[in-house]
Amino acid sequence: MAKVDVGSFLAIVVAGTIAALVVSVVPRRYAPPVVVLELVFGIIIGPHVLGLAEVNDFITFFANLGLGMLFFFAGYEIDFDVVQGVPLKLALWGWLISIALAYGIGGVLAEIGVVLSFLYTGSALATTAIGTLIPILHDEEQLHTRFGSYILAAGAIGEFGPILLLTLVLSTQDAANRALLLLAFIGLAIVIALISVRSAPAGWAALERTIEASGQLAVRLTALLVFGLAALAAHLGLDVVLGGFVAGMITRMAVRGREVSVLESKLTAVGFGLLIPFFFIVSGVGFNVSALFASAGAILKVPMFLALFLIVRGLPALVLYRNCLPGRDRLALAFYSATALPLVVAITEVAIQDGHMRSSTASALVGAAILSTLIFPFVARVLRREAKVEPFPQAEVEAPPVASV
Repeated sequence: MAKVDVGSFLAIVVAGTIAALVVSVVPRRYAPPVVVLELVFGIIIGPHVLGLAEVNDFITFFANLGLGMLFFFAGYEIDFDVVQGVPLKLALWGWLISIALAYGIGGVLAEIGVVLSFLYTGSALATTAIGTLIPILHDEEQLHTRFGSYILAAGAIGEFGPILLLTLVLSTQDAANRALLLLAFIGLAIVIALISVRSAPAGWAALERTIEASGQLAVRLTALLVFGLAALAAHLGLDVVLGGFVAGMITRMAVRGREVSVLESKLTAVGFGLLIPFFFIVSGVGFNVSALFASAGAILKVPMFLALFLIVRGLPALVLYRNCLPGRDRLALAFYSATALPLVVAITEVAIQDGHMRSSTASALVGAAILSTLIFPFVARVLRREAKVEPFPQAEVEAPPVASV
């Protein structure tokens, strides 16, 4: 059993509380996203600065719970009635262009000796942190807008695609075995989804009766789905984020067409009030500052990777959405799409374990991802500040012509 680390636990809780307090007292137009402060405070209380907290099995357990909830909300916010059609088609094309750019750039960097593996480096560059963006977009009231539908679609593909890469390509298991396990997981998830959707109408009245009771059945069922699928994915050797993401999509389908504001409020309180801050703060605590500053080359990799995030994920947004969004919105979408973090952490950890990435490169990638979370959403918010807010469109069936590259 993991040793209980009360000191680290308390330091993380205090850091999360201070982060939320700062955001609440700073005027909204100047307030940084709370996830950014959580990352920064995590670095400050970590072993490389104040030494108040460390990453161990006990703390990692809570961080993994937060990671599962983070990807649950990423999956939950994907409403396919909204993102299908134009947003989803453009998002898919955008990510395919991004992965081609990422592997091409990664190949050049590997050839000249800057990185060890184009595959791992390129996969990390082709991610979008929609789970990280959800709280930011929610606070900015951007989710339920026409622009928000394009962000959700681009983020969903930009996160789910790398999850599949992490599961099928980057894992140490046999490729055929991974594919079979993934198919088995997807099959079981479909069965659970069908059961959930078909039983929801009959059981919703019972759930509503307990929504304010001490039993909190709806919340407990959701938690069971999230952590059950995450545990199943981990047991099968798949990434736990896949379980959380799929659980979110299943929950969205099950509650479709019902008034669920109270349930969403309770889930948000559990997720963003306690568990999700653990993931971001622990990411900061575990950030290897020493490896980053070990050499001038490692430091210079940070702005390089930061620029590459914007090129790989932002360039397709500028090109493909010319018939859908005005210039400022395309630029804002580019910055939002280039925001990365959770999967960069996951991919670099796998790469180091397999000997395909240096610690300095991993620290530079994670450092650049942290900076992308700090800088890119802020720039996008400025670009969108005076933009006209349009409500969610009805799903578009036919996509406009895709702008040529």
